[in-house]
Formats: sequence, structure tokens, C-alpha cells
Amino acid sequence: MRPCGEAEWIGANVPGSMYLDLLNAGRMEDPFFRENDREAVRLSEYDYEYEKRFVLSGEFLEQERLILRFEGLDTLADISLNGIAIASTDNMHRSYEFDVKPFLSKGENVLRIIFHSPLSYIRDKQNDNPIWSTNGTKGFQYLRKAHYMFGWDWGPTLPDMGIWRPVSLIGLSDVRLGEVYVTQHHEVETVKLDIRVGLEYAPSRPVVARMNLLSPEGKSIELQQCETGEQVVHFVAEITSPQLWWPNGFGGQPLYRIEVALTSGDQILDQRELRIGLRTITVNQQEDEWGKGFAFQVNGYDIFAMGGNYVPEDNIIRRGTREKTERIIQDCIAANFNCIRVWGGGYYPDDYFYDLCDEYGLLVWQDHLFACAVYDFTEAFEANITEEITQNMKRIRHHACLALWCGNNEMEWAWVDWDINQSLKLKADYIKQFEYVLPKIAREVDPGTFYWLASPTSFGGFDRPNNQDFGDMHDWSIWHGRKPFTDFRNRYPRFMSEFGLQAFPSLKTVETFTLPGDRNVFSPVMENHQKHEDGLSPMLHYMSQYFKYPKDFGSFLYTSQLIQAEGVRYGVEHWRRNRGRCMGAVYWQLNDSWPVASWASLDSFGRWKALHYMAKRFYSPVLVSAAEEGSRVSLHVSNETFTELKGKLVWKLRDAGSVIILSGELEVSAAPLSTALCCTLDFSSRLDSDAQLRSHYLEYSLEASGKVLSSGVNIFVPAKHFSLAPAELKVRISEQDEYYEFVMTSSGFAMFVELDLKTADAVFSDNYFHLSAHEEKVITASKAGFSTCLTPEELREQLVVRSLIDSYV
Repeated sequence: MRPCGEAEWIGANVPGSMYLDLLNAGRMEDPFFRENDREAVRLSEYDYEYEKRFVLSGEFLEQERLILRFEGLDTLADISLNGIAIASTDNMHRSYEFDVKPFLSKGENVLRIIFHSPLSYIRDKQNDNPIWSTNGTKGFQYLRKAHYMFGWDWGPTLPDMGIWRPVSLIGLSDVRLGEVYVTQHHEVETVKLDIRVGLEYAPSRPVVARMNLLSPEGKSIELQQCETGEQVVHFVAEITSPQLWWPNGFGGQPLYRIEVALTSGDQILDQRELRIGLRTITVNQQEDEWGKGFAFQVNGYDIFAMGGNYVPEDNIIRRGTREKTERIIQDCIAANFNCIRVWGGGYYPDDYFYDLCDEYGLLVWQDHLFACAVYDFTEAFEANITEEITQNMKRIRHHACLALWCGNNEMEWAWVDWDINQSLKLKADYIKQFEYVLPKIAREVDPGTFYWLASPTSFGGFDRPNNQDFGDMHDWSIWHGRKPFTDFRNRYPRFMSEFGLQAFPSLKTVETFTLPGDRNVFSPVMENHQKHEDGLSPMLHYMSQYFKYPKDFGSFLYTSQLIQAEGVRYGVEHWRRNRGRCMGAVYWQLNDSWPVASWASLDSFGRWKALHYMAKRFYSPVLVSAAEEGSRVSLHVSNETFTELKGKLVWKLRDAGSVIILSGELEVSAAPLSTALCCTLDFSSRLDSDAQLRSHYLEYSLEASGKVLSSGVNIFVPAKHFSLAPAELKVRISEQDEYYEFVMTSSGFAMFVELDLKTADAVFSDNYFHLSAHEEKVITASKAGFSTCLTPEELREQLVVRSLIDSYV
């Protein structure tokens, strides 16, 4: 690889990219460090050349067709073979195949690809015909390239380029498999599978198509084969006593395997393997007293969706690995997610992403790749995206996890409410693209999966797209609109698919991109790692509403995470208390693509922010939550399981010194998949002044079979006004075979107790919790979750604990 015009070649990674190759060669600085992204983006103003020399035998050349297959070219590529131009491409989201037999020769061959500057391309297009977008470099929508590469309010502008997915040369002398499409028909005790096997073309001579269906345990259930001269073959199989696939929290994730092969005599011409889960998934939109519902219905049951919005894991895509993605998915499961939304400003993830969601039980809401922009829907653009979407729907559609296809992110909403001032022609283009062309592709390619026009939308056709009574909703009145996060309780969406607040990552993460002199939140480096156009003003706004001003830089980072966690908790607990009216809470966002202040609950190193620990609690299948109004508190139990809940609700009103003033307990029950108001406590006679409200808190827990299933603490004033006294935290550490145990105590009431390690990383069983004086809290951390192996002595040296009062005293 080399910049066009330079003489020196450098080694290239395939799959890889220009940025990755320049980094590996020492030709550019780390774009994530300090303000280096501002310099790195200039490298995208140039064109880059890739060259591969390879030797072919005469025997290989004798095959009837020689197919050069590119699974991903990013993005504007001119391809030549032995000096002959064979193609130009302009879409990173699709694959390309070219029959190159006429251009190949025995011995050495040369494949050359020139990638042209995406910035130059979109600048010219935008200058010729300016059209609207919210984030990123203007004109990004003119190029079928991951939009986030052009900058977003949580990510840098780093429009990479290169061969980002595998390339291969395939020799063919026979027909090969085209598509394998599996449909399921569920009956009472059986599931019938219709397996449609498409051949690339009708074979010139009969071939044998074979299908082998294997159980989750690996045993062959049914083996069928037939000789055919047709282009399509159907196999029908019946599974008795089927093992159903369920989302996380509702059952297991058994996966059946389908092996398909084409043979001629003893020769295997082509073969493919699919893993499927036996399940039904749709979206239930039943009309009711509030409007029309929006609930994922799995195997006949409406479930409350709980999860986060997934964005690309790195701005340099090919630094991603299956292992990194699996860590994110495992962290979702650890925080009780059952759903994940793949946001439309990135790219369709690799196959292993969907494999992992199948295995762990995460329902996938999959956006198509259009976000926050207006598109000029020309004939060429239509043909390009039709091929892009068809290819990816065929690739992904068999996955058990796939719950919903969605046309775009926030574009109908923009036309209605964002005053984008675009032409009627472009508005008509929106309707044609997203309400006719894309749904038509879905009906033809994957009719068995629910299709949703946009997010958010209600009815389509620009009819109240963000209405809380119909469809899904995005709520940015909290954060962008500066409304208090308590205002979430005034929202009753049918499905909340985006909402959130920002926070900084941990100090350890900040240290990776800063020098000591940069560690002030208003330094140029820190502001560069805050891509929201308003910068820190919303964060300071919310901090001033709820917390005292932090005493130092580290405390500021910590307090920002408390704002984020508390805000999202407020919304989710409210919507779970209104289960039935609301059937989903998917916060923005799950992860980061670089180290930054953002809405993510996992930072770019996978470190859990306070929000992710809070999510583990508010997404717990069984949840007890409190809704306070003045000195009155109602306690609710939400049961997102298939088992009736019977337990004991215990509450204690304590003063600031943790002395119990009043207490009570009651037997409670909640039907499966329900929520219930358990009691309303009125403390108005006791908490009859500001001083009393500021010096008391309510502690509550739900217990069953001697185990605490869920618990919480409610204060009656903003935390900045609560009468906290200094609290000394003590920890006893003991080592077990597979984990460490931490027994926490405090000399006084401690809020938002944080455990962290100075340099190592670990995931604790609980964190950012409240602790009453002189009571014990047992925390564990699996040894497998530590980033480095530590002895008990090293762990004691590494451990750092603090609580809220330490952030300002």
C-alpha cells in the first residue's frame, strides 16, 4: 500500500485499511491520542494504491470461470488486473464479484486497487447540490460509506478507506449455491421447516442437492438429497418436540444446524452451513386504551425489551475481533439485556456479531444504514442500495436473534420537527425510498421478519412520527432539551428506542489519551474528546441540578457518571412500572468507537461506567422500584419472568445516621410478565419540613426464599441537598477458588459507593450502590474478569473506594 504518487510501498493488512497500515508502519500518530484525530483526517484527502502480486498455475486457469470476489471495499475503488481496468465500486456495504478469466495469465499476475478520497468526493457532490444532514461532514450521504466515519456527536471524523473485508479468487467449472432460505411453520408440538436452496443458475447437467438437519446436540435429525437440473430445490423437514429459542432471561438458546451441499459424484461443488433457532418473533401492535402498542412478541409472549443502542466498536474497523465483540455481548447479558439495536449510522456487523447474539439470546433491532440525513434518490442510488440491502438481508435473515428490520434512524422525525428546509422533490424521495422501495425489498427477501419504516415513527407518511401513543419514540428533551431527568416520568411511550445522558469514561481511560497537563475538563484535549456541539454545558447543567460541584478532575468524571446512571434509571424504572403501556427501553448508547465523553455505558476499553452497573439493577428480571412525590412513596414490583413471584417487601425509613425511624414488611406477589403496585407510604407527618426531607432516606428490598432479588434507596431531595456526613469505608478482602470477595462497611450512610482498581480492570458483582452505616455489603469479582492476574496482596494495594461525599469534601 502507498499514497498515490509516492514511490515507497508499505505492508498492507487485508482485511484492513489505510489508517491501520499507516499506523503499523509508523507513518501516522495514534489518532485517538490528544488531538491527533484532527491531523489524521487530512490523510483522507489523498488517494491510496494497493497492489497484490500472485502466481497462478495453468491448471487453475483451465476452469470455466475465475471469479474475483470482494466482500468489502471502502469505498471509491478503481480495480485493475494486469494493467486492465475491470471495475469501479462505490459502496462499502455490499460485496462485488467479477469474472476475470480473460484478464489472468499463467505465472505472475498483478491486482491493483486505487482508493479515492471520500472527502474530496462528498465535497464536490455537496457543492454541486447541497443537502441537509445533522452530524458529520456535509455531504456524507452521497457516499454509501459508514456515516459515523465522517464524525458524530460521540465520534471523530476519520473516514478510512481500504479492503475492509476478505478478497478471494474463486475457480468454478460447475454451478454453485446461490441462496439458502429457511422458513418456519410452528404448530402445537412440531415445527416444519421449508428450506429453499437456490442455485446460481440452472445446471447444465443434473447435480445432487443434499440437506442435513442436526439437533442442538449435534445429532442428525433428517438427511435428504435429490438430483436436480432446476435452479431451485425445496426440502421440507419436520421437528417434533422442538427446543425453542428464547431471548436472555426467558429460556435457553438451542441452535439447530442445517448443512446444504451440491455434489456431482464424489465431488463437492459447494456447501453452506446455517444455524437457526426455532422461534416466532414479531411486533404486537394491538390497539388499546392509549393508542396502539409496540411489543416484541416471542413465541406468543409479549416481552419488555431491555437493552442499548450498538454503534461500531472502533473507528479503525479491522481492529475489531470476535473476542472484543463477545466481551461486549457478555457484558450485555451480565447487565440483564435481552435486546440490542444496531444503529443505522454504522455498518452491517460481521457474521460473528449475529452468531453471538444467537448464542447469548439478544434480540436484534437492525437498522438499515441511513441516518440523520436527506438522500437524493436517483435511479443509480436506488439500484445501488437495492443490491446492498438485498445482499445483507439474505446474509442475516436466518439468525434466531433477528427481531426487526428498520428503514432508517430519525429521518421522518427530522422532516416533521427539525425545520430542515429541503425541497418537495427530496421530501417525495423520502417517501419513495423508505415507504415503497425498502419495504418492497423486505417483502421479497425476508417477509417473515417484521419491518418498521423508521425510528422513530408512528404511521409513516410524516404522521406524528415521534408520538408517544403509537410506534417507537426517541426522547431527547432530556439532555439536548435540558429538561430535568425527573421529566422522564411524564413520558409514556409505547417503546422508547433512544434516550440518555452523557458521562465521561473512567480516569484510567482518560489517561490513555491525555498528558497530565490536559486533565482539566475545559482543556483543548478534553474538549476534543467531547464531540457534542454544546460541549460540556448540558453535563454541567445536570450536575448543578443534582450534585455538588466536584472538588477535582477525577471527581468530575465520577460525578458525570452518576448523572448519567441516575437519569437513565429514572426513565427505565418508570417505564417498567407502566409495563403494558410501555414495552421497551433501549438506551442510547451501549458502547464507544474511541475514548470520549459520550452516552455509552461501556467505554472504548470495555470498562463499565456507573450506568452499566445501574442497568444490571434496573434491567433485573424482577425489579422493585420507588416513585416518590414529596414525602409519599409508592413501591412497585415488576416481574419480567414466566414464573409467578411471591416474596416479601421490606422497607426502612432511616435518618442521615442510618438509624431506623420506621419500618415495615409485607407479602407481595406479581403474576408472570406483569407489574404491580405493592404499597404507598406516606411520611408527611414525619418528614414535615425541608430539614426532615434532607435528613432521611427510604431503604427497600424484595426478598424471596431468603435471597434479596432487588433493592434500592430513595432520597426525598436532590443529592446535593441531602445531609451527608463523612463516611469512612472499610473493605475486607478474601480469596476463593474462582473469585475475590469484598465485604464493605461504612461508618456513615454512603451514597454511590465505587470500587475501582488503580491500573488493572475488573467487573464487580455490584458497584455505585448506597450503603447504610455499620451494615455489610458483600461484593464479588470473578478472577476470570480481571485484566491482569493479581495476588491478594496486590489486589489490596490496587483497590480504591470512594462515595459521593468524597467527591466534594
